[in-house]
Amino acid sequence: MPLDLSPLAGTPRLLLEAELKPLQGTRFQPTGFPNLGAARYAGPDGEEMLLVESNQSMANHLEAVCWDEAADDWVAPLRGLPLVKVQDADRKALTNSVLEAHRLNSPYILEGKDDSVLHLLKTRLAGLEQGRVDLRELARVLLSVDPNSILHGVFLAKKELAGGRLRLPRALSAFIEASDVNVASSGGVKNDGVDPKGDTGKGFGNVPFARDEFTARRLIAYFNVDLAQIRAFGLGKLVEDFLVSFALFKIRTLLSGGLRLRTACDLTLAAEPKVTAPDGFRLPGLSELQAALPVSIEAVAAERLFAEPRVTTVVYRKK
Repeated sequence: MPLDLSPLAGTPRLLLEAELKPLQGTRFQPTGFPNLGAARYAGPDGEEMLLVESNQSMANHLEAVCWDEAADDWVAPLRGLPLVKVQDADRKALTNSVLEAHRLNSPYILEGKDDSVLHLLKTRLAGLEQGRVDLRELARVLLSVDPNSILHGVFLAKKELAGGRLRLPRALSAFIEASDVNVASSGGVKNDGVDPKGDTGKGFGNVPFARDEFTARRLIAYFNVDLAQIRAFGLGKLVEDFLVSFALFKIRTLLSGGLRLRTACDLTLAAEPKVTAPDGFRLPGLSELQAALPVSIEAVAAERLFAEPRVTTVVYRKK
């Protein structure tokens, strides 16, 4: 049965919240930043707040749940989606545009001796070299080669591609925030049973360390699907519905069991996710999305909007 996305018509954003809790105990470890550590800040009412997971990190988690490492392919409901795969000189799997830090802008895709993808993009986007960037044309090309990058966002920084001006912001963004937090300080020792007084600079000796974890009154994961941006690409309702379904699949799959963010940050749902905007939209279940997506993917493919073959392969060799 097709998904009913009609309540989303005309609304600019689909906003979701999911209350979380530690899978065991009460403590969790937030994301850390260089020269900063945990991101702590005061909320508008002075409440002690904590950023548990950033937008950029959540984007990575939302992609990771879409990939089957053993099969080196999309998880079953997403199979048939285009992507770029990178092989090494021995034709073994190296990486791909779903998992790479910069996705389609990965140096393994655009900076090696095999410049086939760079040439493809340069050819398809040749009309964008001068004047304002036509984001609709950029989105159409991305849909063909790597539709995941439309949701994730992309910055094609190569000067050969419209002078490095080709970028799309995220259409799906997320973060996790904790409120009314308190520090749970602890620590430990790395023991060396052979030489406790050995040279710690070389990995020997006993090394004591401090550790800060946190407790919180509330842990909330926030998700934002930018419907206005998706519509602005002018790709048609068939593609728009596919992209929204794809985004919802990522969210539902992550919340269903993909929330082991770090060794000391294993979270689970404390309550069913809720839609905060628009009113009247029912969030589809994971099984509904798993059933609907293969049909949606093949419907888009039937309109010849995906590259054929759908997997573009690059062999990476350093220049």
